[in-house]
Amino acid sequence: MSGVSGQAAPADASARARGSSFNAAMRILPRPRREAMFEIYSFCRSVDDIADGAGPHQARRQALADWRRDIDALYSSFGPPNQTLQGLDKAIHTFGLRREDFRAVIDGMEMDVEADIRAPDLATLDLYCDRVASAVGRLSARAFGMPEAEGQSLAHHLGRALQLTNILRDLDEDALIGRLYLPREDLRAAGIGEEEPRAVLANPSLAQACAPTIARAKEHFGAADRIMARCPRASVCAPRIMADVYRAILGSLESRGFAPPRQRIRTPRHRVLLAILRYGLF
Repeated sequence: MSGVSGQAAPADASARARGSSFNAAMRILPRPRREAMFEIYSFCRSVDDIADGAGPHQARRQALADWRRDIDALYSSFGPPNQTLQGLDKAIHTFGLRREDFRAVIDGMEMDVEADIRAPDLATLDLYCDRVASAVGRLSARAFGMPEAEGQSLAHHLGRALQLTNILRDLDEDALIGRLYLPREDLRAAGIGEEEPRAVLANPSLAQACAPTIARAKEHFGAADRIMARCPRASVCAPRIMADVYRAILGSLESRGFAPPRQRIRTPRHRVLLAILRYGLF
């Protein structure tokens, strides 16, 4: 697989997965499911690195096109296109991971490559969240062994809850590369007319513009909780841990507020460990 110079190879992304808090959350899974999740994570990190890279737009578009080609090859009768994708090939065929979900993730990354997203309308933001987060959830639900209908619904709600939380957490980081994911309708309702990221983040009405995103994330977390309560416990241990940790991040963001200077909220490792104890061991 070809790629953009300076971007992480799949093996590098997999190594980062195994050294992150994601590793702790996935450790409770049986080995085949855990390995499948590391392959999904590695794929997502690789295409995300392309989308966020500093290379020319055309080179990054080509790198994503190469990933589409490689994903298609995994669903052909010829097997994996190269040795580095053998693990992903195994996960696909063991858990019935769907090609359209991988392609949706790539399509979402391409939205970032085509043009820096700035104050999208709500419909565009929801499409973006579906592609870069809920599509990952649909892949993950199959690896977790969830019932099909509940897995699809959980992916819809928990994926959006996690992505909206990420958007709020990464406001300053995204602004540095010219991106702003807060919806246009919320900016206008808060009286913010500009869309240049750093100008928006300096606006005294920023907290008002962020409040609807916080509310939407909470609604999705609540819907995800209700879905997980209906599912076999073993199939939702890992997503419960993820929901617990990200709900804590959202709560910290709300408590911190959005007035500058904004201290970055880190993943609370103690919450990861407490969630593992709560859902993984007992």
